[in-house]
Amino acid sequence: MRKSKIDRRTKETRIRLELNLDGKGSYQINTPIPFLDHMLELVARFGCIDLKIKASGDVRIDDHHTTEDLGISLGQAIKKALGKKERISRYGFSLVPMDEALSEISLDISNRPYLVFKVKFKRETKKRGEFNFALIEDFFRALCINAGITLHVNLKHGRNNHHIAESIFKGFGVALREAVKINPKLKGIPSTKGRI
Repeated sequence: MRKSKIDRRTKETRIRLELNLDGKGSYQINTPIPFLDHMLELVARFGCIDLKIKASGDVRIDDHHTTEDLGISLGQAIKKALGKKERISRYGFSLVPMDEALSEISLDISNRPYLVFKVKFKRETKKRGEFNFALIEDFFRALCINAGITLHVNLKHGRNNHHIAESIFKGFGVALREAVKINPKLKGIPSTKGRI
């Protein structure tokens, strides 16, 4: 089983995370950002990975530190669980609708971190306690850097910010599931270079 545990502590956040890439899509997620809990549940469910997260952070200031550190921790967990990356499919793609929103996700487990994020969220008057949708790009950038993933996120259509976010996180889960899948036809590392 490809599993990992991450325990990340800083002066701003505390995150304990457990990941099983060969899971069934079960999750136990508890952070101080309920909207992000929901998005991470979608990654687990549609990625068919088991995910446990317990996090605390300085959200009295804002959600940035906790959101970014969750991206860092999940990225580290993915990289650790993949180990040598032998026989993985490596590439994942999805085109996922959520009502009027449609997101295209392409990823490569390349050990070359890069994020292309072509998403425009609608500007909203943010009320206290509401999630800042601009932090989604920061989350995925942190994840890419720490997982060694090249990720392209392209919004094709979308009006409602919640629907857009759901289509992105569901799509990421689907693409990740495809990329980490063991391909029985492959031997060794999926690269002509002999390493990723």
